[in-house]
Amino acid sequence: MMMIKRQGDDERFSGQKPKLTRPVDARRIAKLFLPYWRQELVILSCILAAAVLGLAPAVLSKHILDVSLAHRNPQGLATDVALMIGAALVVALCGVAQGFFNSVVGQGIMRDLRIGLVSHLFAMPISFFTSTKTGKIMNRVTSDVDNVESVVTVTLSSVLTNAVIIVSAVVAMLAISWKLALVALVVLPLMVAPLLPVGKRMYTVKKATREKRDEMQGITQEALSISGITLVKSFVRAAFEGERYARLAGDLMKAEISLAMVGRWFMGLINAMVTVGPAIVWLAGGFLFLRGEISIGTVVAFVALLARLYGPASQLVGVQVQVVSALAVFERIFEYLDLVREPSGSRRMTAATGAVAFDNVNFSYVPERPALRDVNLTIEPGQVAALVGPSGAGKTTLTHLVSRFYDPQSGRVTIDGVDVREFDVESLRSHIGIVTQETYLFHDTIEANLRYARDGASHAEIEAAARAANLLTFIESLPDGFATVVGERGHKLSGGERQRLAIARVLLKNPQILILDEATSSLDSENEALIQAAFEKVMRGRTSLVIAHRLSTIVSADVIFVVDGGRIVESGKHADLLARDGAYAQLYRTQFERGTSPAPEREREVVAANGPPMMKMKMRPAG
Repeated sequence: MMMIKRQGDDERFSGQKPKLTRPVDARRIAKLFLPYWRQELVILSCILAAAVLGLAPAVLSKHILDVSLAHRNPQGLATDVALMIGAALVVALCGVAQGFFNSVVGQGIMRDLRIGLVSHLFAMPISFFTSTKTGKIMNRVTSDVDNVESVVTVTLSSVLTNAVIIVSAVVAMLAISWKLALVALVVLPLMVAPLLPVGKRMYTVKKATREKRDEMQGITQEALSISGITLVKSFVRAAFEGERYARLAGDLMKAEISLAMVGRWFMGLINAMVTVGPAIVWLAGGFLFLRGEISIGTVVAFVALLARLYGPASQLVGVQVQVVSALAVFERIFEYLDLVREPSGSRRMTAATGAVAFDNVNFSYVPERPALRDVNLTIEPGQVAALVGPSGAGKTTLTHLVSRFYDPQSGRVTIDGVDVREFDVESLRSHIGIVTQETYLFHDTIEANLRYARDGASHAEIEAAARAANLLTFIESLPDGFATVVGERGHKLSGGERQRLAIARVLLKNPQILILDEATSSLDSENEALIQAAFEKVMRGRTSLVIAHRLSTIVSADVIFVVDGGRIVESGKHADLLARDGAYAQLYRTQFERGTSPAPEREREVVAANGPPMMKMKMRPAG
């Protein structure tokens, strides 16, 4: 079967690669716990108390055998048993308290990681998102953080608990019989020796499984979105996508099996030592007892203590392997947290008149493929500036530089004479409104989507914006009015309704600079007329950059810039550009021959009767 190769993440757009700037070590992970040091002190206290009280059964067993029973003392026996029971109850209470505070710390760290990761991603430049699949990003935010949870809430606590239990058990053993203690400790190196190679192997396999999950998440995110599933169904590619997903699922299954089998022989050896160790101690203890060097109570107590040595040791070894493999997940999270944020200046834009200028600007998305070359242009405050030219000429890129989605490699873009790189990026964009051909709406109500522009807007202001965008009558005709849910990406609304909602949203934002990127190119004539009428209201008193392929819609612009091959090849008013008989006139004639623009004579008749199809009146600065 012929396979279709999809364009890779890096083949078209350049962007940041997730890369650690600092190694993932114990100190870096420990910083996650610092805000919860009080809870950690409580956890440590519970662990210490439980470890010490956990010695009670072994120590009291020795006392029962060697003292209470040997001297036939029922009161002493009752006291020993009561102390055993009391110690067990306190240990249980400590376990409950430890579990509660473990959850507080663990869930708090998970919350901090999620918030920090998402906040950091919101601060990333556009180039990062154009070079990274959405599914991969979502997998890091959700699945990876979830995988760290067990390490934070269970594993690290288990490490500390088992370590304290082992230390307390060794101290007790040495106090009871140093000879038997040495015998018991001989087995431990056999349990620890193979630890490092097993941990490394598990780290490698774990990282591979996470990468496979990334790829699977990417497929589901793309193919099962509303746009993706429409494409899949329209091209009858469901079988292809299913086969591609099945192939990755099979690869993931093999990786998970490999992960499950890593160190199985090692864990088997550890489990064997848990039985072999006590057997050796029974042998050595029996000989010492027969020789009269120790009491039978000492042997029994020692065997009881072995459970507090080998059991925690085996768990500690297994946990260490889990920690090593979890570092692969920590590394993926820290890779994203180490990404360089979107650059931002320190100067706040408190007001804007809307003067826009490009000064010898050069820009490229990828090296050796310039998108803009030596661009110089000036747009006065309140002017309507049209950007025209063939597809891929660089029109949208010009608007991206104004809103600072990207920065030029050389030259500068200014607003009101100030380089946009000097402005705080959020304050800069608060003065810019953008309406694109593809309107994005959230799966929420009409009012919520409008209020996204200005959260504190009153309902009266929202209604006024909808009325100005010729949308209010439509909204009021709906059963739920402004409470109507628009569906995924707004697909419950028509293209014209979505576009007018986008215009209303921009009106509510009330920016001084307006960018209209092919905002009517895919609409029918009725919707286009409604939206053009709404645009007239939107553009009054604002500096507007209008990208349009249909030249009939921008004949009354204050200035038209013709973009070709990343350069400004012509600029001027519509009539002047036609008179020059250059690139603009050629574009105009081409559209006329295709029937997409009126002939000059017909155009003059239309203008005389009704005004031009769009922007009938000259847009000048307010006041």
